[in-house]
Order: sequence, then structure tokens, then C-alpha cells
Amino acid sequence: MTAVPKTETARGLRPVARLDIMGGGQVVVQDGYAFVGHMSPPEGTSIIDVRDPWNPVVVARIPPPSRFSHTHKVRVAGHLMITNVERHRRHFYRKGEGLPAAGEVLSARFGRPPTEAELAAEIGVAEADMADLREGAARGYDEGGFRVWNIADPANPRLLSTVRTGGIGVHRFDMDRDFAYISTEMEGYVGNILVTYDLADPAAPREVSRWWMPGQHVAGGETPSWKGQRHRLHHALRQGDRMWAACWYAGAYVIDISDITRPTTIGSFNYHPPFPEPTHTLMRLPEPVGGREIALIVDEEHDHVPGQPHGFIWIMDASDPANLTPISTFHVSERGSPYAGAGGRFGAHQFQEKQVGSLVYATWFAGGVRVIDIADPEHPVEVGFYLPEPYPGHVAPQSNDVDVDERGFVYILDRDRGFEIVTATTPAAVERDV
Repeated sequence: MTAVPKTETARGLRPVARLDIMGGGQVVVQDGYAFVGHMSPPEGTSIIDVRDPWNPVVVARIPPPSRFSHTHKVRVAGHLMITNVERHRRHFYRKGEGLPAAGEVLSARFGRPPTEAELAAEIGVAEADMADLREGAARGYDEGGFRVWNIADPANPRLLSTVRTGGIGVHRFDMDRDFAYISTEMEGYVGNILVTYDLADPAAPREVSRWWMPGQHVAGGETPSWKGQRHRLHHALRQGDRMWAACWYAGAYVIDISDITRPTTIGSFNYHPPFPEPTHTLMRLPEPVGGREIALIVDEEHDHVPGQPHGFIWIMDASDPANLTPISTFHVSERGSPYAGAGGRFGAHQFQEKQVGSLVYATWFAGGVRVIDIADPEHPVEVGFYLPEPYPGHVAPQSNDVDVDERGFVYILDRDRGFEIVTATTPAAVERDV
């Protein structure tokens, strides 16, 4: 563990501890333990004892199935933990699927077989990467899915089952004690869909239903109206008898699961175009805020184009799930972080998937963690922020995920490197007038 830097930029939050671990995709905290999914092999899942938040200790490490997979997402419910299994460097290896078509296009254009350099330029990779790309195409991928663990003893997780899905495997997902709501590719579909599994017997999860957007089920005769996987489920969160689904460039969907075996679409809200960043998370708040039924949407800062809006948060009226309506938005200016423009991504990525009164804790990549009070949903106000100091060799923080425990400690996971614990400067919570 490294010393906490003394030059952090913060308002309303103060550092507690800092742990030097490899970068991660998701952190969830339960009963004094933080569960972290790492971005890249050989690191897979780490379990960290945070019962003493000033002295976090890694008590268990679970590797991914192989160097060709990452397990960067994790969820816990009671004594069960689920970790995803997804193809590592999936976007790179996906380019290999386009090699035959690219070869045909270039052959027709030049009247001869293309060179490796010409093929590499056509599909957007370096010529030096072509051998790796061809090897990946020949190898294929069959590890995708998820694993279920018993974490009654968090320091000694015990594997209960491995479920294979399809394609590049499982991305982010939701779960409770009864079901797993999995975002995965499946044979016969284009892009990730929602597949729900019954966890009554965690040693043998049983598929109970599928949901997809019209056009995804190509094996069923549907035809997508978009290119590639632009319309796909990122993940869906359950609130009561509804799933709130973020579907990348297809926007947000609300799904009725009152009959878990027959999910049906209630409504959708898509703002692409004109907004350039994809829909990452849609979350319905379990309690009214400001006397209104609220849902939050966060867009992921992906490939930012200068002059376009950075990824940001939408505050939505969810009183009619068939007709989500924007109330307001929350943005962070590049002037809000000294690391903006230093390298890496800047805009929004994710918010804590629990309600803490009217406070929203959100990660903003190079903008760190922002604390937003939506007590007045029409006028969200930033009441605190914390920018972790980059580790040596990194020019900016890349705050990727955040969770808050019942004690008020805030857990920040960096995409590239590092895990940090902070807390409010006041004993209670961050206050509006901080």
C-alpha cells in the first residue's frame, strides 16, 4: 500500500486509504469486503477486507480462466458472488472477423491480393499486430460466460458453477439472491442481449428467459437496422418487476418482468443522434426524490470528438415507464479537473448503483468522483468531488467505478491502476453547503 498523496484536489471528501492494485472495471462492497473485477489478465477478481477502511487488505485473488479472458465485473448477493468471463481485448480481436471481407474489397480495388500493410490499414490495426489478429481468428473463443462462487468465507471463495453463454461472453450484469440478469452475446443474436438465470440451485443456474431489441435475433429472421454491435445491451438493473436497460447507441429501455419467463418491452428513450456518447447505465431510484419518480442515465465517455459534449448524467422523470422524459442533465467542465486533456478519457462513466438519499456518486474518468445532489431534480448541484492522484507512469486518473457502504465510506476503482477509499469531511454525509 502506498502513502496517501497530500496534494489531492478535493471538496467535501477526504482520503482514508490507497491501495496499489491493477486497474479494474467494477467494485461492490458488502459486509466489510470490497469485491473488485480487474480489467486485464493475469489479474481476475480481488476480494479486499475493508472492515478497517484505513488498512484495506487483499485477502483473496481469483485468476481468470486463461490469458484470453478477463473477469472485470463482479456482483454479490448474500453468500453468492458472480464474476463475468469475457474475451480479453474483444474490440481488437473483433477486427479479425473482418479480414476476409477486407481482403475481398482490397483485391477488387487493386486487382491483386493486398499486402499485410494494406490489410492492416483497411481494418484499422498496426501491421505489427496482424500476426496476433490472425492467431486470434484461428483460435476463436469459447470461454465466455459467468462463474458462480460461494463467499460465505470471503477469504476463501469456492467455485460452484461455470456457465457458458456465447460469442465474446458476458459484460456487466445484475443479480439478486434469486436471479442473475446477464448481458451476453448468444448464438443467433447480434450484440449482447438480456438472459435471466434462476439461481435456486447456484451449482446449476437455469436459463428462464431472454429479452432483446427488435433486429438482434438474426437467426429468427430479424434484420438489424444498425451496423455491427452499436445497438446492444450494456446491462439492465432490476427495480421491482421492471428491468431498466441501457442499450448503448439504442438508448434506454424499460422491461416488464412481472412474468420472469416472458419479459416484454414497456418503452424506450433514445437520444442518438444527436448526442454522441453511448448509454451506459439506466437506474430507477427506489424512492421518490423531490416528490418525483426519478431514473438516472449515465453516458460513457468513449471516443470523444473535440467540440462534442462529453459524457454526462441525465435526470429523468420515470412516473410513466413507457415514456421516460428528461428533467435535467449534469455535466462537468474540463475546467473541473487539472487532468483534463492530459491523456485518457475525461467524461462520465458510471454512478453508484444504490440510492444514498438525494446524493449521486459518479465516476468521471479524469474528473475523479463527483457527488451530485438531486434533491431538486430540475437543478442538480455538485456538492463534492475527489480527484485521485495518478500513479507513476500514468498522466491522469481514470476513475471507473464507485460504491458507498452503509458507514459512508466511498470506494473508488481506477480503470488503469489503483483503489482508493475516501469519506466525507463531515461525520454525516456530504452537505449541500460544503
